[in-house]
Amino acid sequence: MGQHSRRTTPRRRFLAPTLFTALSALTVAAVVTGMHSLSPSEATAASSPARTSPTVTAPASPSATAAPTTPAPAAPASTSPLAEPTPSSTPTPTADTPTPTPTPTPTATATKAPGTRTVSLGTTVAAPATSESSTVGALFSGSVAAGNHFCTASVVHSATGNLLLTAAHCLTSTDGVVFVPGYRNGTAPYGTWQVTAIHTTAGWSQKGDVDEDFAILETAPSNGRKVEDVVGANRLGTDESFGATVRLYGYPADSESPSVCTNATDKQSTYQRVIDCPSYPAGTSGGPWINTATGDVVGAIGGYQQGGDTDDVSYSAYFDHTIATLYSQAEAAASAS
Repeated sequence: MGQHSRRTTPRRRFLAPTLFTALSALTVAAVVTGMHSLSPSEATAASSPARTSPTVTAPASPSATAAPTTPAPAAPASTSPLAEPTPSSTPTPTADTPTPTPTPTPTATATKAPGTRTVSLGTTVAAPATSESSTVGALFSGSVAAGNHFCTASVVHSATGNLLLTAAHCLTSTDGVVFVPGYRNGTAPYGTWQVTAIHTTAGWSQKGDVDEDFAILETAPSNGRKVEDVVGANRLGTDESFGATVRLYGYPADSESPSVCTNATDKQSTYQRVIDCPSYPAGTSGGPWINTATGDVVGAIGGYQQGGDTDDVSYSAYFDHTIATLYSQAEAAASAS
């Protein structure tokens, strides 16, 4: 891995460290500009089989090349009512001839969040408190306080019960970093977990490969409990369809509660997903893309343009054998620690 060495300019999907250094002397989040490397003490590099280059490359700067056209998800086809017969072809009903019953017009099936209300595709709302949203949390530097979170992460199922998924560009150090699942309005309803290790691929740590902008984090027990034992987890999904419908979660830096949007994803390039969901600004990087059909997490906001240079279009590196290998190595490391 690591041959995809496209450079990117800084984007705004995570809160820059300068915005919260006054709250903590420990620097955590770092934007990857061009090539960005993690030192061996900060990350575990993982290798994987080589892939071919993606079909669409990131521009060297926003002014040099226009942003890629994002195909809008196709609207479901509507079914027109059956045409009524003309008077000349319709026999006159008699007492012995029943009147035909018109065929009902099919209607679209509503899309629902699990156990909740009907939702509109492509609409961003405050995420309700559910078993699924409780697996999603905010990453903090220092104290858990309003305005002090900088990225989003989610619990990914593992044998060790202590792994998280986020974007690789979110952090380069574990110093002072804590994960707060279900964070809302200054409270930690399930507790907090200290991040103890960062695992990224060699392609990311050595070249800042946007097609490998994902990271697996280890956490220490909190009051003797593993994070997955408390809030549950989402299974890692790989090689799933680009046309999957997902629930997209994220913590905007200017909000103290998570957002959620449900919509179909599309293919931006060979190793990048794209989705149209409004109002996903800084702070939402690392937010999980949870497949509504399988419940698997199939993406994390990041990748191309570090997740997107507008608030209404988000990207994710495609999850295939590369992240599967990284996950296996992170799980093995967590088991040994």
